[in-house]
Amino acid sequence: MEKDPLILLIDDEPQILRALKTILTGNHFRVITAPTGEQGLALAATQSPDVIILDLTLPDMDGIRVCEEIREWSRTPIIVLTVRDGERDKVSALDKGADDYLTKPFGIEELLARIRVALRHAEQTVGNRQNIIKAGPITIDLAKRIVLRYDEEIRLTATEFKLLAYLAAHADRVLTHQAILTHVWGNEYFDRVEYLRVYIGQLRRKIEGNPDEPRLLITESGIGYRFHTME
Repeated sequence: MEKDPLILLIDDEPQILRALKTILTGNHFRVITAPTGEQGLALAATQSPDVIILDLTLPDMDGIRVCEEIREWSRTPIIVLTVRDGERDKVSALDKGADDYLTKPFGIEELLARIRVALRHAEQTVGNRQNIIKAGPITIDLAKRIVLRYDEEIRLTATEFKLLAYLAAHADRVLTHQAILTHVWGNEYFDRVEYLRVYIGQLRRKIEGNPDEPRLLITESGIGYRFHTME
């Protein structure tokens, strides 16, 4: 028997969590809740929800940062539900990977409709929603932030992992220098191509069998890099 879709609610308002849980459960959804960003990130990684409903104003971290961190390893649909209705907040959340944006107060039927849309979109892209990527001897667990080579863990710095995770999450696609630099280091680094080459070199020495003849981190001359799964 197929399970009902699982919704993760990340919101620090107890009354909102209680109300939404009651409504969604009554509409045949399973629901888990988190009152902080850190707890939300942990549940997103361990429970594999089908849709995430995220408030932007959280006690420990901004919801936009939560959205950005989830997008480093997951394509789970994210619906932002918040009192912040400014255009800048909306653009920032959508730029960081949110799929939809709804402001409080909101209509229940509208929220349910947007959840249904998010689930349909997720079905269309299910092939991209994997947390574990394997390429030859390398296994990358994007949720747990672990990289293995022949079952032996490879120690990466936070920046090295973020770079590898971004490439692996877009496996077999060419990513431009500018896209990688902007995602990993920020807009001010968009033209620091030599900076990126140094980090790619460091990663190759750690994960490639022969760093001088890479089979995983492929250079696309003049354009960028591609993480090759060798399938």
